[in-house]
This record gives sequence, structure tokens and C-alpha cells, in this order.
Amino acid sequence: MTEDVAVAGVNPDTSTSWAAEFRATFVLAWPLVVAQLAQNALHTTDVILLGWLGSTYLAAGTLATTFLMPFLIGGVGVVGAVAPLVAQARGSRDIKAVRRIVRQGCWAAIALATVLVPIVLQIKPIYQALGQDPHATELADQFIQIAAWTLFPALGIIAFRSLLSAFDATRAILVITVIGVFVNAVVAYVLIFGHFGFPRLELRGAAIATLLTNIVMFLAMLGYVVRHRRLKRFHVLVRFWKPDWARFREIFRIGTPIGLTVVAEVGMFTAAALLMGRLGTDEVAAHAVALQCASIAFMVPLGLGIAATVRVGMAYGRGNAEGIRKAGYTSLAMGTGFMALSCIAFLTFAPHIVSVFLDPSVEANAKALGLAATFLVIAGVFQLVDGAQVVAAHALRGLSDTKVPMLLAIVGYWFVGLPIAYVLGFVAEWRGVGIWIGLAAGLAFAAIVLVTRFVLRERIGLLERMRKTT
Repeated sequence: MTEDVAVAGVNPDTSTSWAAEFRATFVLAWPLVVAQLAQNALHTTDVILLGWLGSTYLAAGTLATTFLMPFLIGGVGVVGAVAPLVAQARGSRDIKAVRRIVRQGCWAAIALATVLVPIVLQIKPIYQALGQDPHATELADQFIQIAAWTLFPALGIIAFRSLLSAFDATRAILVITVIGVFVNAVVAYVLIFGHFGFPRLELRGAAIATLLTNIVMFLAMLGYVVRHRRLKRFHVLVRFWKPDWARFREIFRIGTPIGLTVVAEVGMFTAAALLMGRLGTDEVAAHAVALQCASIAFMVPLGLGIAATVRVGMAYGRGNAEGIRKAGYTSLAMGTGFMALSCIAFLTFAPHIVSVFLDPSVEANAKALGLAATFLVIAGVFQLVDGAQVVAAHALRGLSDTKVPMLLAIVGYWFVGLPIAYVLGFVAEWRGVGIWIGLAAGLAFAAIVLVTRFVLRERIGLLERMRKTT
């Protein structure tokens, strides 16, 4: 399997120095980082195009995606357990396990989407019960009735992306994601505004573009896996319906806490958007713009975090404690280093950045633009902790440590962040600024406890199972 472990001159099974680890992490991570940015560009495109329609459509689209995201991201977290499991199998040279893990990851994707889609389709009665604006709710429902079906291809993508990441085929992920960006941009532009003889579908057009793009990306990734010479030997579709219940349960054992962790974080931002909805349409639109800017920056440490899961997982599979240490700390340094740069950019250029999303020449956008710039300054302040917490969480996943990080994240997001957001936003009457300060507090708590847990990994016994199996 030597050709499976070499990429760009880097042997991922050895790391003799910090420089070697940095190079190996960079080679693995940079396509993932760019792919995450491209993935984010899919949503950014919709935000920009809906912003051109007006703040009402942008607010409705935000409410729709805010409702969909916890379900999608939660499913992604569960299926994402395929990544550390495949990395560990590769590190221990258990190649037969790779096929079975990926196959059961596909099973998990189908099962989750089947359960979640009917729930997502109930957005209208749920938002009505939560007191959201009736017109915005009606528009959001138009989007969700189509976009909900995206869960099937989107979760399937994660199973195959995990295999590609663990076997260093990250450039394929990048190429496929970039193709998706172009497909989404063209289809969304045509269908939202009704160009080239197509009907003007507005939010429905954005939803159709999202669904079609994910189908194209899934088929492209599946085709790559079953046809590429390094990957087709795994025969992931052969006897696809043959169960492996032990590995199916293992995916859910490790993946469910991951899913709940990301749902806790996304849920905090969902709750923040709902709180913003009680303040007004301008606040929701401003929140969407600032959050999208912060999300773009977040894609870099997220991509580094995915690489950290693979690098730490492979070292864990080899029983290499020093490799785990170098892999984790290298990714943390790279992630926080980038976020320091994005912090400076947000603090310095906030008004210019938000004007990309809302036309400053339109008088009706003035209030939303001012609020968005203010929110983005606060987002700049929490960039460092946001980068640290996501990389630390992914490094711990490489050790199959997911349950305690889940509990720590829930405490940080829901028992620290949201209470502070509500108190400052509504009791202290700081409105949107108070809500964003609460978000920053929740992320800071998560960063401190998760980084500390990785630092203390040997003392608290996270490497015990590794020692027993080596």
C-alpha cells in the first residue's frame, strides 16, 4: 500500500520534526481549506443574490437556512465519524476495515436523511409557533419545501469526502467543490431572477440551485471514488447492502456526540437569529451579513481541523504519542495564526466588507449596513477563540474523544453564550450588540476547555486505548 501513503513527497506515517509535521499538515490541509471556502461560497452566493432582491428576501432566506442548518450540520457531524475511523484504520494498516467503514457511513447518511427530512419540512408551523414574521415565514417555507431534500446527497458527500481526506485525495475534494460553486452560481442567478427565458422563482430558485448542486457534487465524488485507481480497489459499492452492524453502531457512537456538538454551536447561532427576528428585519439582515463574513473566515481553521482529525487519527492508529502531539499543536498554531489576520481585517475594514452584501446606495439598507458593520467588529474580536475551539475539537475527534467535548461545548454555547446574549440583548437593552457579545463568550469558553483537554490528553487517559492495542 505504499502508493496509498505517499502524497507530494510526504509520508504521512512519519513525522520526525516540527517542520515535517507542518509540511505534511499544509499539504493535506490547503485543498481542504480552499474546498471549505468554496463550500461556504455556495451559501455566500445565495446570500448575495437574495440581498440583491432586497432585505425582506434576505431575511426570509436567512430564517430558512437557519432552520435547516442544525439538521444538516448535525447529520454531517454523525457521518463525519467516518473520517477519524478511516484515518485510524489506515494508521494501523487495517485496509479491509476502510471499505466497511465507508459503506456503513453511506448507510448512516441514508438513515439520517430519511428521519430528518420530514422534520425539516415542518418549518412553517414551527416558526408560526415561535412568533416569527408571517410573511418571512411564508417565504422561508417556499425555500425549505425544496431545499430539505438536499440532506440526502449532502450527507452522502460527507461519507466519501471522509475517505478522500483520509487517503490524501484532498485536491479532488477541492475540484469537485469548485465545480459545485459554479453550478450553484449559474443556476441560482438564472432561476432567482428569471434570466434566459426561465421563470423568476426567487427563493424557490435558490432552493432548486442548492439541491441540484449537491446532487452534482455527490455524483462527481462517487464517480471519483469508484473509478480512481487508488480508491476503486476498496470496492465501496460491492455488496453495498451487506450490513456491518458493529461498524454502523461505531459510527453513531462516535458521530452522535460530534453531531450534537456542532448542533449545539449552530443551534446557538440559530437561537441568536431568532432573537434577532424579535428585534426586526434589519437586525436579521445585518446578522446574516456579519455571520456570513465570520463564516467565511471560519472555513480556514475548519479545513485545518479536518486535517488535524486525519493527522491525529493516523498517529493514534500507529500508537505514536509524539505524532499526536505534533499534529495537534501544529494545526492549532496554523488555525489561530490565520484567525489573527482575519481579526485585523474585520476590525479595520468592516464597513467596506458588509457593503458587498447590501447595496449602500439603497436608502432602505442604511440601518442594516450600520448594524452589520458593528456586528462584524465584534466577530473580529472572537476570531482567535473561534479558530482555537474548532481545531481543538477536531484534534480530539482524531482520538475518538467526542462525548466529553460534546458536553463541554453544550455548556459553553447554551449555558454561557446564550444566557449572556439574552441578558445583554434584552435585559440590558444592548439589542443586537449584546446578542453578539454573548456569542463571543460562548465560543471563548469552548476554546479554553477544549484546548485544555487536548493539552491534558495523556493525564486524563485519552491515550489508554491506544496503548492497549499497540
